[in-house]
Amino acid sequence: MGNQSQELARVLGDLAVEMQDQHDTESTLRSIVRGAVTIVPGARWAGISLIEGRTIQPRVPSDAIVAKLDSLQSELDEGPCLSALRDHRTVLIDDMATEKRWPRFCGAAMDIGARSLLTFQLYVVHQNLGALNLYSAEPGVFAEDSIMVGEIVAQHASVALIGAAAEAQFDAALNSRDVIGQAKGIIMERFKINSTAAFSLLARLSQESNTKLVDVARNLVATIDAGG
Repeated sequence: MGNQSQELARVLGDLAVEMQDQHDTESTLRSIVRGAVTIVPGARWAGISLIEGRTIQPRVPSDAIVAKLDSLQSELDEGPCLSALRDHRTVLIDDMATEKRWPRFCGAAMDIGARSLLTFQLYVVHQNLGALNLYSAEPGVFAEDSIMVGEIVAQHASVALIGAAAEAQFDAALNSRDVIGQAKGIIMERFKINSTAAFSLLARLSQESNTKLVDVARNLVATIDAGG
């Protein structure tokens, strides 16, 4: 393995460790964007579009121009990011001026200052997460090595995002359990009933008010903390 390949392997390894070391989705996203701009040849700006329900949300742009470009695709319902997400592929625009597939997006992108783009789908088995979008102010800057390195970054990023989401869900579950436990304790003390009866009362309040159980518990705890 040549020195250049060894250095690339080291840099990619460091990026993978940095992404795995983040403890929430937002930090992971920022780590991905910083790494992509630094590592992928030709990339000047980067951003991530995440799938949230049925919408696509631009996140953590490295520059204000990326926020405009990513939002533009959602507004127009046209663009390479949407194609990458829908068709499960990598998309390259070598030059916005000659690209025919997304005329409205490319025209607006040139007006903003972008001339080339490289988009990678972020996914794991059976789950589409979003897209990593790389931009440049110059045409023709994304070559074969850009695609190769970008795809590796996207693979690492997908795994890191799944890990961050799982950790966030675990933390949320723990927080929910804690607040429900506090609420049960308050009810047990106030009404002199046992844990099972206290939980049943919380469940009945949740059903009657059409409110999530954890939200009923959180409101009760907040009321008591406020002196209610």
